[in-house]
Amino acid sequence: MRFPLDAPPRAPLGPAPGPAGVDPRPAPDLDAATIPGLADRMAAGTLTSVELTRAYLDRIATVDRQVRSVLVVDPTALEQAARSDRRHALGRALGPMDGIPVLIKDNIDTRDLGATAGSRALLVPPVDDAELVGRLRAAGAVVLGKTNMSEWGNFRSAWSTSGWSGVGGQTHNPHVLDRNPCGSSSGSGAAVAASLAQVAVGTETCGSVVSPAGHSGVVGVKPTLGRISGDGIVPISTRQDTAGPLARHVVDAAILLSVLEGRGVDYTAALAGDALRGARIGVWRRAGRDAEVDRVVESAVGVLRRGGAAVVEVDLPHQDRIAQAALPALLTEFKHDLETYLGTRPGAPRTLRELIGFNQADPVELGRFGQDLLFEAEKAPPITDPVYLDQRRTATDLARRSIDEVLAAHRLDAVMAPTNGPAWRTDYAGDPVGLGTATPAAVSGYPNATVPAGFSGPLPIGVSFMAGHGADAAVLRFAAAFERAAPVRRAPAYLPTLP
Repeated sequence: MRFPLDAPPRAPLGPAPGPAGVDPRPAPDLDAATIPGLADRMAAGTLTSVELTRAYLDRIATVDRQVRSVLVVDPTALEQAARSDRRHALGRALGPMDGIPVLIKDNIDTRDLGATAGSRALLVPPVDDAELVGRLRAAGAVVLGKTNMSEWGNFRSAWSTSGWSGVGGQTHNPHVLDRNPCGSSSGSGAAVAASLAQVAVGTETCGSVVSPAGHSGVVGVKPTLGRISGDGIVPISTRQDTAGPLARHVVDAAILLSVLEGRGVDYTAALAGDALRGARIGVWRRAGRDAEVDRVVESAVGVLRRGGAAVVEVDLPHQDRIAQAALPALLTEFKHDLETYLGTRPGAPRTLRELIGFNQADPVELGRFGQDLLFEAEKAPPITDPVYLDQRRTATDLARRSIDEVLAAHRLDAVMAPTNGPAWRTDYAGDPVGLGTATPAAVSGYPNATVPAGFSGPLPIGVSFMAGHGADAAVLRFAAAFERAAPVRRAPAYLPTLP
């Protein structure tokens, strides 16, 4: 069902205060709450999943009128929560995610809620849940609804605007509403920042988890490629695409990542201890691109040093060559992988050519920008083409070398870099070419975790921790240590514009 944006707010969470004026079941502070804390309260009987879910639905009904991050809410959300409460009452909770409301990016198949990738061409529902959705349900999570996204993962036009889709319109940055939320997981990042769910699932091809997380001032984790199943996710490229968690706290991201991976791993075990003391962290500053970012990075370096880490200035090589090879490779992969996926969606366009024709005939789709990348992808060579194969090998090899060789040369445990610059004003002239550091980890398939690090005025700036293949626990450990040492995240102010 489509969410009724004009619905009145429900009654406040929890019962009225008792005779002494003290509520025996205080409502949680949604912005500050963590999954472990909520799970403890549910186990103790001082909070129910129904109460928590209703609180998030209330915020969607009110706060999201400004942010426009949630496309649809699940009409069974409170029923899901009630089932969780029965499990808790019987002492049979399925784990820390049992009863926790989660939002899911709308390029991830959900049988009852759809999966549009932002496009009106995909309004026909998928036949089944994506594998990761099945894992969430098996863990007892409450699927609260779907989030808006940049249409087709921002791979429809070189002049597209992040956060806009033909299905959901424009999502806004909750810190300053006329600023952009960035990245194709824009709705997931903005929704988590605005406390519209405890956690959200996004996807990334090249920055689309970490960038919206950085711009909205939350935690985002892009895991090692292959850790999370890509089944049932509308693709750009299966050689780079991965789902990943967005959360207000690193511990919540670690818990969600454990569930999404589903192999019995517990990433929260990596978060304990003094990770910075004795560590060697490379700092890729990307200096001079933005003075406010430089200031935040310098502050972050101070946090690392005070925590006992040795800081080494580094530069990650090969970036221009990676970009030159990756884009044409992505065009070939997009055509092949998308058309393969479209074969699972009866009633939708079956080919890129049919999709292009749909957009040309639709009254909404081309209203903000064109589809030049679809035209380029439609003409791209097949996935067996030797030129394409060389482009993919070159891009992936150089991206891996850009991280592996720097880690080895300086005996580093991880590399820290600024995630983003201050969010730009949304103007439908295309996203500006700004500061970004997501490419090496994205193209290599290596893990990347971003955490809030500071602000440019009211606009958040994050720092990312990257490491080698399979080092997901390590980047989470450093992100958690940084979060403890510098708890700078704050709730959005929903300013209409910058002063």
